[in-house]
Amino acid sequence: MKIVMCASEVVPFAKTGGLADVVGALPFELREQNQEVIIVLPKYKGIDEKRFKIERLKDDIFCSTLGKNIKVYFIENNVYFNRDGLYGDKLGDYKDNLDRFSYYCRRTLELLKEINFKADIIHVHDWQASLIPVYLKALYSDDLFYKNTKTILTIHNIGYQGLFPKEEFPKLGLPWNLFNIEGIEFYDKINILKGGMIFSDIINTVSSTYSKEIQTKEFGFGLEGVLNFRRDSVFGILNGLDYSIWNPAEDKFIAKNYSLEAIQDKAKCKEDLQRYCKLPESKDVPLFGIVSRLAEQKGFDILSEAIDEICRMGVELVILGTGDLKYHLIMEEMVKKYPKVISLHLKFDDTLAHKIYAGSDVFVMPSRYEPCGLGQLISFKYGTLPLVFKTGGLADTVNDDNGFIFDDYSKDALIKTFKKAVTFFKKEKKWAGLVAQALNLDFSWKESARKYIELYAKALSK
Repeated sequence: MKIVMCASEVVPFAKTGGLADVVGALPFELREQNQEVIIVLPKYKGIDEKRFKIERLKDDIFCSTLGKNIKVYFIENNVYFNRDGLYGDKLGDYKDNLDRFSYYCRRTLELLKEINFKADIIHVHDWQASLIPVYLKALYSDDLFYKNTKTILTIHNIGYQGLFPKEEFPKLGLPWNLFNIEGIEFYDKINILKGGMIFSDIINTVSSTYSKEIQTKEFGFGLEGVLNFRRDSVFGILNGLDYSIWNPAEDKFIAKNYSLEAIQDKAKCKEDLQRYCKLPESKDVPLFGIVSRLAEQKGFDILSEAIDEICRMGVELVILGTGDLKYHLIMEEMVKKYPKVISLHLKFDDTLAHKIYAGSDVFVMPSRYEPCGLGQLISFKYGTLPLVFKTGGLADTVNDDNGFIFDDYSKDALIKTFKKAVTFFKKEKKWAGLVAQALNLDFSWKESARKYIELYAKALSK
């Protein structure tokens, strides 16, 4: 199959979140499984032309290669993309994001014709690329070049929808009859993600449970009706993990490399983390790690309510990340109260993140909702047991055989689960069994890519 991957960010060129990791990794595995893949993204100011050997193909198109032969095309428009941020600055989202990403979508479709890449599948990601299926059906329906092309939309987080004022609709170059409840109108606003959901051939999300959750009022962010209408075309495929980055046997950031066969060396990583974070160096105290945005969605509302009691359980806690000021302040107060229990790092630090995954006994992810989650997949690989709320990709990956999971989103349930983890930690044989289960799990991209190929075939059969 000939596949085009369309996204607003792609590792290693541009990244703000997990979307970039997915679109940077999936094409490699698709290529390994004999699919022909190209990638198209905007040419942002921060993309280093020399480092990535990017060359000009034509006036506004640049090209590079990932791996052996995955072509990457960059759409240049200095008015729209020659800025420091991808989506906004310290004042918020850029006011012209509708112009920016509608241009990207239109130019992508023209580019494919110019390079004569007659795609079987155009795989678009999130709202920034969601106008591509809309334009294909609304403006290119009679174009023979796209006669057999199908589209798949992957929703990484349905909370981000691309909402814009109704008055901006003419900028899209679409007929007004699409601005209605059966089109891209949403409470008298433009909703780009909704357009992608309606016009794509297949919709998928980044875990099976999340694909079902977003069809409910609680998690659908107002689009559950559209998803229910299209439920026969909604699927979930769990993201993979790039083991070339996350592998304790080869990780350059950790104190001692280890694997299941040399699991005793994980203790050196725990000592190193305790020393780095100025915590008492005790192998008998369970060490809980968190690498997260400090936000309500990530469970910091119930964690903040539970933190005082958790700190009195005879544990250590390392927290890395930034987020809402109120959670910064709450955690800073806890550090003052329990300086030998909590180590708080309000920043982004890749080295420390690796040390936390390797040195912790338990990795904490009490997210209220989590479309896929990479933290628990990474922690499995490092023999660090995840403690999670039963939602989205966390529900699909964590169970009582490889971690700790609670299904009542409350302070009390979180405390109870912490206590359970502390109790298990003291039972050496049981703990070793759980760690071995975690280390034996495989969440590489190979299986996910195979499922995507099946989904592409399903789209082509429509």
